[in-house]
Amino acid sequence: MKTTNDQDGAIAAELAVIAPVLLVLMLLVVYGGRASLADGRVETAAARASRAASLTATPTQARDVALDVALDNLAAAGLVCVTPGVSTDTSQFARAGTVTVTVACPVSNADLALVAVPGVRTAVASSTAVIDTYRGGG
Repeated sequence: MKTTNDQDGAIAAELAVIAPVLLVLMLLVVYGGRASLADGRVETAAARASRAASLTATPTQARDVALDVALDNLAAAGLVCVTPGVSTDTSQFARAGTVTVTVACPVSNADLALVAVPGVRTAVASSTAVIDTYRGGG
């Protein structure tokens, strides 16, 4: 005796509907993870640059050192910035003063072809370091 099943092919149809949705969700997780990783690397570069700048003797040296340290950290972290920007605020550069470094790193989304997110996403971070009260010089 032969029985008929009204559910023939139902699982395949459900999978055909759900699979693209799951794929898009996975790709968005990849995009979010990459954005978070870029943010963390830029924050680290800003923190290290501000600390290095706070150890210099003059505002000019602070700006030069901050730029070098930030760019070196971004490169060492493997973060490819389209046009990186580093700005250093030395308006409070004195004993017990502060130095603030802001790092901006525009990251292209072109290598995320499956996610299809166009353009560039810019990760920006600032860090302020206190200049030692008892340091030598200025």
